[in-house]
Amino acid sequence: MGKKGFYLFVVVLLGMILSACSADSETDTTKEKQQSSSASTAEEPKAGEKGQVKRMLEQMTIEEKVGQLFLVRVPLENQLDDIQTYHLGGYLLFDRDMEGESPDSLKQKIASYQAVSKYPMLIGSDEEGGVVSRLSRNQLVNPPFLSPQELYQRDGWQGIVDDIARKGTIFHELGIQVGMAPDADVSTDPESFIYNRTIGMDAASTSEYVTKSVEAMKQAKIGSTLKHFPGYGNNRDSHVEIVTDDRPIEELRNNDFLPFQAGIQAGADSLMVSHNISNAIDPDRPASISPKVHEVIRQELGFNGVVMTDDMDMAGLAAFTSQEEAGLQALQAGNDLILSSSYGSQIPYILQAIQEGKYSEDQLNQSVERVLNWKAELGLLK
Repeated sequence: MGKKGFYLFVVVLLGMILSACSADSETDTTKEKQQSSSASTAEEPKAGEKGQVKRMLEQMTIEEKVGQLFLVRVPLENQLDDIQTYHLGGYLLFDRDMEGESPDSLKQKIASYQAVSKYPMLIGSDEEGGVVSRLSRNQLVNPPFLSPQELYQRDGWQGIVDDIARKGTIFHELGIQVGMAPDADVSTDPESFIYNRTIGMDAASTSEYVTKSVEAMKQAKIGSTLKHFPGYGNNRDSHVEIVTDDRPIEELRNNDFLPFQAGIQAGADSLMVSHNISNAIDPDRPASISPKVHEVIRQELGFNGVVMTDDMDMAGLAAFTSQEEAGLQALQAGNDLILSSSYGSQIPYILQAIQEGKYSEDQLNQSVERVLNWKAELGLLK
């Protein structure tokens, strides 16, 4: 081969090498683009949900917004009409709603509620296990849901996690999203009102129970509710009387607040406030309608999820203020969701307060957005 032929061969060879490198580079770039596209697609549903909530919020009337802030006891009459009349955010099932029902008929009943509602409803049932399980008491699950203490004694922390996975399967089948659990109260006295509903251990172990419960609920795609802030401790029962808690704030911070903080860090969806009066935080008002208590939840604990009242029909509140005024006071204090049977009088009272400037539309919108975001996370807005 002459010099010219050799040089020509080298040029051709270099061209082939450069062409191959260019092809590899294009392939790598294509892969990167595909990976980038795949990653952004994975993030889109969450962004889509937020956009959906924003659009929904913009389209709602004031009446619809206020109605979304009520998770109410299913009325004895006008169950379907009231959903539409008051634009209710959800129904909380009690024993009377399950009595005589089979799993199939209860599923159909819940579906009938959703069918008439313009916006998907939260459906809740108290399912802590043991003494507080509507489904168990009405023989709708077999075996019944055991209490946290029974589960732990039998199978340790894994028993708690496995029980929540089972609840998730049953809830999804029936159309229930929220089990109103876990109980984050620290109670070590077997004689106290709340003891049997708790894990029955100290603050550290209760925190571990709450963390595992919240994480398992997220895995099972069911809503979690930390209760009953600022913590029952070993106090009496606010269902039947006004309860005053005299413990100092440092004791609450170093003990009762810890499981709530653990639940918040684990990603809890909601937090329920009791009707107990905590003298260390606000000696003048039950916690459920105390702005000072809600400042602790939002600012000190840093919770950004849904804050709800305990049942507004309980004596701990009913003996303190009228039902008509209580709903407004709960929202003014900082709650996002009201558990009530008196929505027929509370909702008109709140609408009037908005007109009079006693409850701002900005605060209303913030609460509605939190409730709708929770519904989106639970898959209700799809």
